[in-house]
Amino acid sequence: MVVPVALGVPITLEELSDVAIRRRSVALAPEALSAMDRSRRAIDRLTDGGDDAPRVYGVNTGFGALSETRIAADKVEQLQRNLVRSHASGVGEPLSTEVVRAMMVLRAQVLAFGHSGVRPLVVEMLRSMLERGCHPVIPSRGSVGASGDLAPLAHLALVLIGEGRAEVEGLTLDGAEALRAVGLAPIVLAAKEGLALINGTQMMTAIGALALLRAESLCRAADVTGAMTLEAQQGSRKPFDARLMVLRPHPGQAAVAEHLRSLLEDSPNMDSHASCPRVQDAYSLRCMPQVHGATRDALAYARSVLEREINSVTDNPSVFVRDDDGHAEIVSGGNFHGQPVALALDLAKIAVAELANVAERRIEQLVNPALSSGLPPFLAPGSGLHSGFMIAQVTAAALVSENKGLCHPASVDSIPSSAGREDHVSMGSIAALQLERIVEHVRLVLGIEALVAAQGLDYRLPLAPGRGVRRAWETLRASIPSLTEDRELAPDIERAAALLDTLVAASSA
Repeated sequence: MVVPVALGVPITLEELSDVAIRRRSVALAPEALSAMDRSRRAIDRLTDGGDDAPRVYGVNTGFGALSETRIAADKVEQLQRNLVRSHASGVGEPLSTEVVRAMMVLRAQVLAFGHSGVRPLVVEMLRSMLERGCHPVIPSRGSVGASGDLAPLAHLALVLIGEGRAEVEGLTLDGAEALRAVGLAPIVLAAKEGLALINGTQMMTAIGALALLRAESLCRAADVTGAMTLEAQQGSRKPFDARLMVLRPHPGQAAVAEHLRSLLEDSPNMDSHASCPRVQDAYSLRCMPQVHGATRDALAYARSVLEREINSVTDNPSVFVRDDDGHAEIVSGGNFHGQPVALALDLAKIAVAELANVAERRIEQLVNPALSSGLPPFLAPGSGLHSGFMIAQVTAAALVSENKGLCHPASVDSIPSSAGREDHVSMGSIAALQLERIVEHVRLVLGIEALVAAQGLDYRLPLAPGRGVRRAWETLRASIPSLTEDRELAPDIERAAALLDTLVAASSA
């Protein structure tokens, strides 16, 4: 039996992914219920004061540039409903179901820490929607990462009150109909609850976290495809000597070199050219530990930021309870600002894109007869009559070029919003969406490298590569035959890209 992921206590990126992708269940930690009850009593104590209560942002005031406007006590519920409706202004294609589920988990996590002043039933509603497969339809564009991801989170919140749209078992329904389909009823938002549902970084963090996990897996895949290329090109493993890594002790560099050594171990192919006159390989081959390793180190930093963010309270204002009678201090701040996440995701974009940059150069090493070590032009079975992998390299180049534009840091831009009150914004959601696209492009480029390298290894027979490379090559060949005449390569590229995780697992078996 799989234990549910507990909310209201720290969770891991892997647990988040389990809920988002593998639909692992979630449950509220016991301490979360008591923490939410205490903070809710503080909000109730404030609203019980009616129009004589102190002015508190988002509880009895307007929002953003309208925060100085006092709201009458009998309008507090309408205020929260209006907030969610008005902020649901997103556009563009919907976010994937996996991202939406991650957003729901992360929003519930923020609230479960007990500093937002919401009733436990709000978190229970999110939990029930996750369990029953009711997923809000959330447009992907509309957030500048200022007060967090306001527009996307408002589309999420709409469904809780029976509005907006949601997906249930592949069907898109009106919010109220979607809730009925899974046996739930809409809730009425009380004071502060609308604001608590939409203030925060959950869109950028959800997209970023899932993309980061995929990027981390691509790091090991890049080592495997790079080692396959090195064997096909009959390069040297000497640059991966452990003694060299000690002289420049970056952890990612050392890890990549160790991985490459294991992949290339016991290679008759490499032994066959141990005395060849070539002194050094091209940087794309020789410097894999330095290039791939730098990516690993940068992604490790991004992971540390996202691990903190998924266990942070990014609501505003925050409730700090002093005693069990509901006495509390309610403090306005800026924890919703997406800058920490935006900067980390911009770095992750650059880092993971480099895996494709260097892989495309390795592809060129194999298909270009001026660079390859005795291989036929474009690895074609009959040059001239057949074009082989000529255009596969062009496709890789196109993806790499597009990535360069996407790597422009979103976080260096800021367009003031909300009548200048939100005068500096993070653009973190844009960084997240760009990272998601870059990761997909890198996956495809590595798939192309795996195809091309496998073809190069075919030409080296009967010489076999190192044990790890051999297992990866045999695994790919079990699904994709060698190119004996020109054929449509698009299906092969997608199949090879889909096999990357399998190749990594096989190579280390």
